[in-house]
Amino acid sequence: MSTPNPSPQRFMIVPKKTAWRGWLIVIAVVWLLSLLGTWYLASSQAAPGLASADRTLGNQSRQLEENEALLKQVQQQLATLRRSEQISRNANTELQSTLSDRDEEIEGLRADVAFYERLVGATAQRRGLNVHDIQFEPEVGGTWHFKATVTQNLNRGAISQGNMKFSVEGISLGRLKTVPWENLVQRSDMGGKPYSFRYFQELDGSVLLPSGFTPQRVKVSLRGNNGQVDQVFPWNAKKVQENK
Repeated sequence: MSTPNPSPQRFMIVPKKTAWRGWLIVIAVVWLLSLLGTWYLASSQAAPGLASADRTLGNQSRQLEENEALLKQVQQQLATLRRSEQISRNANTELQSTLSDRDEEIEGLRADVAFYERLVGATAQRRGLNVHDIQFEPEVGGTWHFKATVTQNLNRGAISQGNMKFSVEGISLGRLKTVPWENLVQRSDMGGKPYSFRYFQELDGSVLLPSGFTPQRVKVSLRGNNGQVDQVFPWNAKKVQENK
């Protein structure tokens, strides 16, 4: 007699560890969702601040570029002003120098006009042979260039002819000394500086003073057809003008 088949089991035993796995999955999902929520909240709160910072940074960058451009413009204007100021200063200096030269020329012309008026003017005082003045100017080689003006208006139709000499009085080694014409011109055979004029004439030349000699006075002698004249002048030396 056969044994009857047992009936199939209708229930199944589940181990307890399977339930714990489900809870772990749920917890993991909740944790991930919390992270996503936290990130979303942080992003939504930080985004406006970042946008504002970007805008501020952009504005500051543009302002910096504008300031740099303005600085370059100001520096260029300053350089232009400095160049203009230097040009103006140089022009003003040159103008002042030119005006000074013109003033000297005008004073010289006025002196010449006054001299001519005294000599040939209607009210000029009649004088015979005369030395108007004598001046000296140092030369490069150690010599002195002299210029003497001789005049006469007593006889306006006559020609005055003759020779001019002069000697220089001064101090050498603490003593008075006179340097004659022959020593001044370094020629013993030179009789004098010839002149021939109706109203006036300028005589010039070069002389050499002894070493260590300090000039003080000049004694000028004229010898000619209108007689002879001896006149004494203080040593009048012009200052050498520097090259401009």
